Amino acid sequence: MAKKLFGTDGVRGRANSWPMTAAMALRLGEAAGRYFRRDGTDAHRVVIAKDTRLSGYMLENALTAGLTSTGMNVLLLGPVPTPGVGFLTRSMRADLGVMISASHNPHHDNGIKFFGPDGFKLSDEAEREIEAMIEGEIQPAQAHNIGRAKRIEDGRGRYQEFVKTSFPPGLRLDGLKVVVDCANGAAYRAAPEVLWELGATVIPLGVTPNGTNINDNCGSTHTGTAAAAVVAHGADLGIALDGDADRVMILDEFGQVADGDQIMALLASRWAADGRLRGGALVATVMSNLGLERFLTSQGIGLERTAVGDRYVVERMRAGGFNLGGEQSGHIVMTDYATTGDGLAAALQFLAEMVRSGSKASELVRQFETVPQLLKNVRYTDGALPLDDAKVKAVIAANEARIAGKGRILIRKSGTEPLIRVMAECVDEALLNDVVDEIAASVAAAGAAGAVADQPG
Repeated sequence: MAKKLFGTDGVRGRANSWPMTAAMALRLGEAAGRYFRRDGTDAHRVVIAKDTRLSGYMLENALTAGLTSTGMNVLLLGPVPTPGVGFLTRSMRADLGVMISASHNPHHDNGIKFFGPDGFKLSDEAEREIEAMIEGEIQPAQAHNIGRAKRIEDGRGRYQEFVKTSFPPGLRLDGLKVVVDCANGAAYRAAPEVLWELGATVIPLGVTPNGTNINDNCGSTHTGTAAAAVVAHGADLGIALDGDADRVMILDEFGQVADGDQIMALLASRWAADGRLRGGALVATVMSNLGLERFLTSQGIGLERTAVGDRYVVERMRAGGFNLGGEQSGHIVMTDYATTGDGLAAALQFLAEMVRSGSKASELVRQFETVPQLLKNVRYTDGALPLDDAKVKAVIAANEARIAGKGRILIRKSGTEPLIRVMAECVDEALLNDVVDEIAASVAAAGAAGAVADQPG
């Protein structure tokens, strides 16, 4: 059975609209609780965290009701970054971890991500089984077996102590002035405190969440705010996190941005030189720039590409025994430290390299020259299947022939929105623009809605 409710990163949508309703969250809690209590024993527990969205209260309460109705004991962590859920699920010996967040999306969206007892996101198979249970009869616990809910006051502190272990012992951030933009999200207290505890002078941004300002002109998807602050304060570095702090962008002292590809290139080359890069390769998605691939090849480092989504990166890392991977968007996965992307831990690795090498951020953020890349998102009407259209297929094939030997084309359907993502890379920028425009126009025509948004790489 194909998944219908779960996307590439849990369940996501507009708050108070299907599937992000209180009723569906209740049902998800019931199904997930029953799935993890199939052995019929007692003493099962689940940890639940959230970011700072207003709708988090509604979904947290609904999930708690569903889970406790099946006999699960719920531990409520409050605002904690997504990587903290992976860590605390294992640390607290929970059967299930839940993060309520829509990551980098606006406040009116929300999502629910599930983590297994090992701290890793659930497999496609597990999500399909939970979906099947939602559609059927879910047996509640008997009255005397209903679960309890308890608020854990130090969840954030536990995560902070854990993430500091990713910073090399003996190093400090004394003398470094760091801007950290927390996107008014889950790390609004954790990130500034960790950096300060390690010795940095911290200039915090995006640390006044009000339920509706998460990712609003701040954070990793709006780096201009952090860039301006870096320049204005004469900072050595800028760190821009997203709403749940599982992704990061790094800014040098001039406000220039290093995306996930550049960060991964730095870490991969340094780890390889130190003999720390397991498997001799980096795992990244099909979206990572050709420039990254060429850089790694020049360093004698392999590149394993996966489908888009940090969960697929992690699956390949685990299967192949690799310990470094991520996405261009800033998810950096370091399985020596975390089970999922951790923006703060990745930033600490970058800072450690600055301290060790005595280099300025500007000397580290540009590891390779990117191949020109252009991405256009084409919105389509629900129910339309533009990629199945014969004319669209013909246009894609013709343009693949045009760009052969000079670059590549990647067309994919978004896992979280009704969008077709048209991406290409090419050393000839005029050809690049022409190819992407032509394919996007054909997809828009076939998809009816036709709203196209440029997103240069």
